[in-house]
Amino acid sequence: MAIQSNEFNVAIVGAGVAGLALAMGLHRRGVPFTIYEEAKEYSVVGAGIGFGPNGMQALDMLEPGFRALYEGLCVGNKSDDAQWVFFEGNLIEPGFGDDQPWNGNLKSAWGHKDYLRKSAHRKELLDVMTSFIPLESVKFNKKLVSIKEYPDRVMLEFEDGEIATHSILAGSDGISSTVREYLLKPLYPEEAAPVYSGAYCYRAVIPMEEAYEIIGDKTDVAKVFFGRNRGAVSYRITGGKEWNFLLIKATPGVPWPHPGRITKPVTVEDMVADFDGDNIDDSMRKLVAKAKPVKWGLFHHAKTSTYYKDRVCILGDSAHASMPFQAAGAAQGVEDALVLAYVLEELMKSPTRGPEQLPEINAGLKAYDAVRRPRAQKQLDRAFEVGQMIYFQHEECGDDMYKILNKLQNGWLDWLWFPDLKADVDTALSQMHKAVQTKL
Repeated sequence: MAIQSNEFNVAIVGAGVAGLALAMGLHRRGVPFTIYEEAKEYSVVGAGIGFGPNGMQALDMLEPGFRALYEGLCVGNKSDDAQWVFFEGNLIEPGFGDDQPWNGNLKSAWGHKDYLRKSAHRKELLDVMTSFIPLESVKFNKKLVSIKEYPDRVMLEFEDGEIATHSILAGSDGISSTVREYLLKPLYPEEAAPVYSGAYCYRAVIPMEEAYEIIGDKTDVAKVFFGRNRGAVSYRITGGKEWNFLLIKATPGVPWPHPGRITKPVTVEDMVADFDGDNIDDSMRKLVAKAKPVKWGLFHHAKTSTYYKDRVCILGDSAHASMPFQAAGAAQGVEDALVLAYVLEELMKSPTRGPEQLPEINAGLKAYDAVRRPRAQKQLDRAFEVGQMIYFQHEECGDDMYKILNKLQNGWLDWLWFPDLKADVDTALSQMHKAVQTKL
């Protein structure tokens, strides 16, 4: 199919959180779009998910109807006095460090008085998001195999032979993104593929009663368990009926042994062996035995020189996949979607179409890049740094929990959680309009 020169239509490749957020925003603003998703249905990869105050602020601006539905599914920490807690620190070693003077009565917790922990199951989140998106705007079983750009359009070819043309392509197709590779490989080949961070993890969601039998009231508050080349992260989901956790093993100086893939099935025995040793609490070994025997490499995009070229841009994990230790990846994707939705709305309103609109499109996507890339990169860098703290590899803090907590408890997340996103949108639109006027 070919679009007419007077039509404006956006292709969104990938139906993850960022792609769906963009679709929500475009639909509300009347911008025509089509989502192309490789899977046969909406994915539920990953179990627990949450948004900080910045993510909720962005979603309020994208779709005001979202919050009430989403918050009805969320759960926080169990006790009323811990709702402000993002995570509480313990050790992964026997006894969890409960006898340490820095621990107990939330002394090792970090968060903010204006932060309210809310986590949900990823499938429940996707159900809410997709309720705002017309099903006829989504095409499943669409594996993107090639991208071609022309002065008046971008053309997408899929594995099943379908060819689609659009005004703009927004790639939100995950960490191993086809759109990212197309965008970066010609000029920045070393940035196209994700980079192994030096750690991997095992994931699980188990019924709360099973978790409580193993680890007791350590399930009440979201936790980070620190340890030498080992760590764990846990929190409540599904209205408190389930417990989400991941167990991390750091491999400093050792490359990822499974090139070409992010995950690798392993035996239960190999998985449990990763947490052998007398420096691990026995309850952690019991939890490991309940995890899925799939090794998840913790990869990220250590550097990204641009989020756009001509009619193609990237957002979400395609643009800035990061470590999960600030629970910020989804919210950063939603922030991308917010700025991009406003930019695309302005481009749709323009009377210019075809090749003549390319300078406007470049001005808009350049402004999106200028606003979003520095902030997302800072989050990515800080999330990696938290990982270094968790498995005691941080150059400054080492295994000193006082130093680690001093960093995390003193405004570490304030810049991330409490931005002025309306100002970000206004800045992007102002830069875009100024650039367009300069070219006239």
